Amino acid sequence: MKLHGFPPSPNNRKVLAVAAQLDLPLEVEWVSLVKGEQRSAAFLELNPNGRTPAFTDGEVTLWESNAILHYLVTRKPNDLWPDNGTDQADVLRWLYWEQSEWRKGFGGLYWENMLKRIFGLGEPDPAAVDTATTEFRRCATVLEKTLSRQPWLAHYGLSLADFAIAAPLDNAARCKLPLAEFPHLADWYHRIAALPAWQSSLPEQPAA
Repeated sequence: MKLHGFPPSPNNRKVLAVAAQLDLPLEVEWVSLVKGEQRSAAFLELNPNGRTPAFTDGEVTLWESNAILHYLVTRKPNDLWPDNGTDQADVLRWLYWEQSEWRKGFGGLYWENMLKRIFGLGEPDPAAVDTATTEFRRCATVLEKTLSRQPWLAHYGLSLADFAIAAPLDNAARCKLPLAEFPHLADWYHRIAALPAWQSSLPEQPAA
């Protein structure tokens, strides 16, 4: 199995962490978005959207990070994907929310405070930062409420949802995410960050 990805991206990070949690060997080939390698003919054969990550396993080629996560949990018995339909729907709800809402919640601050510097696009725009911070707080409030009642996002325990939604918080300080305002969310992330699989799969970050 091989992951073609970009180190700072949460969509790549969550795949690395789940593979490590499942003890699945995963070869990694970094794709430089700064150099435009995601637009190369070779990469577009893997993901016609020109976005990372892309994933290959023999004749299987996948894009969309949450689809890759689901593929990984089908490779061996594990506790990250439940057996019954009700619990599966609970996990899927969070995975869909991660793509539709949480990405908006952290994405603006990721762009303004980290990615613009990586791509050499100048300093953060204060107005954009204010808007993005409001959006982060909106989404973080949803997580805070859930995590005030239970230790993990899904009712049944640690799942793909936790790995997917925790991924951007690796760069909370760098992106100036106001994580400390949400103590249950912060505690939850620290529990995930303490997992050996999470620590062992942390990719080296390029300098901004």
